Amino acid sequence: MSSPEIVFAGTNGGAVTDLAEYEAGGGLAALRRARELTPDEIVAELNASNLRGRGGAFFPTGRKWSFVPKPMQNPRPHYLVVNADESEPGTFKDREIMLRVPFRFLEGCLIAARAIESTNVFVYIRGEYEREFEVLVAALEQLRAGDHLGGVTIVVHRGAGAYICGEETALLEGLEGRRGQPRLRPPFPAVAGLYASPTVINNVESIASVPSIVERGAEWFASMGTEKSKGYGIFSLSGHVTRPGQYEAPLGITLRELVDLAGGMREGHVLKFWTPGGSSTPLLTAEHLDVPLGFEEVAAAGSMLGTRALQLFDETTCVVRAVLRWTEFYKHESCGKCTPCREGTWWLVQTLAKLEKGEGQESDLDLLLDQCDNIFGRSFCALADGAVSPIQSSIKYFREEYLQHLTEGGCPFDPMKSTLFADQLEMA
Repeated sequence: MSSPEIVFAGTNGGAVTDLAEYEAGGGLAALRRARELTPDEIVAELNASNLRGRGGAFFPTGRKWSFVPKPMQNPRPHYLVVNADESEPGTFKDREIMLRVPFRFLEGCLIAARAIESTNVFVYIRGEYEREFEVLVAALEQLRAGDHLGGVTIVVHRGAGAYICGEETALLEGLEGRRGQPRLRPPFPAVAGLYASPTVINNVESIASVPSIVERGAEWFASMGTEKSKGYGIFSLSGHVTRPGQYEAPLGITLRELVDLAGGMREGHVLKFWTPGGSSTPLLTAEHLDVPLGFEEVAAAGSMLGTRALQLFDETTCVVRAVLRWTEFYKHESCGKCTPCREGTWWLVQTLAKLEKGEGQESDLDLLLDQCDNIFGRSFCALADGAVSPIQSSIKYFREEYLQHLTEGGCPFDPMKSTLFADQLEMA
């Protein structure tokens, strides 16, 4: 089985950072076609393709664009903001797009700007992405020198390293020069976003998917994937696989098929647990290897597809320790605006740390779940919800491993002696 390339098409495993090379491979054809269409026709094409947001929320891209009022309805400037603040643990697809196909991404920005009748585009890029920033700016200069921008101003804005600015309204706060914290909604960004003006916020992969749809048509895009999860996506595989990396594939592919593309689990080991969409999604186990990776199918299995950050862990990994490390991350990255997240993540870490050390008692598991229940759905944004997801799911699937920490007075996990997966190891 081979993995198709659509966003990364024409790169031959490398990068295309020269405009002449990009055009020689058919680049900018979609932009030329888009400029022959009206904004409404572009939006209609995206709606027909059923491209859903690739940043984790899955909201239909064309519908989001259609929410922006027409200039005659709201004379304020319209803004396109691209969320390139990729900070979710295990997620690294957007940085690859900016590094390897910067022109395809910027072409998508120009098409989207035309669709929403905007002449101002802001790309909010993660502060740690220094090389990505340099590549993107260099590509932008080539487009400007070639007179391809068509009156659109694109600003690449570097963030300051705050995870919370991946949340779209916190990102807007950061762009406006304020501390990154989520806003109350309504009003929604489509009506009052950046500088209180109509704003569309899209993920990098969503925007990079637009040129191929405009060039090849909505029917072509919708022919891939599942009934409700149309098209292709970039799956980021990391952890205990033979060849970690990016794999483009139609939505609905299974983890088993993706692991095969990645050369299997590392030799002599078996899958223990994995995340479908980064560490903020409920973890799954080897029992879910054949769940189709579509939005509805993964939800039915009890998790979320999220950013398609597939972190895979074999039998040598202590699930309690892994969950504790993730929870420490979310505690550190909480902006502190709301009490359930600010205080709740702190208490989650305290309780988990005790359990990981083998201290406390079995009732602390119920206490931990009670803390999760008091946090979930009660914060301004989804950070707190993401923090409780791996805890709740790990207790669901690995309660006995938590209890082992208590009965043995500490982490019992010696991967050289563990018999938890002996049967599977014999078959590996």
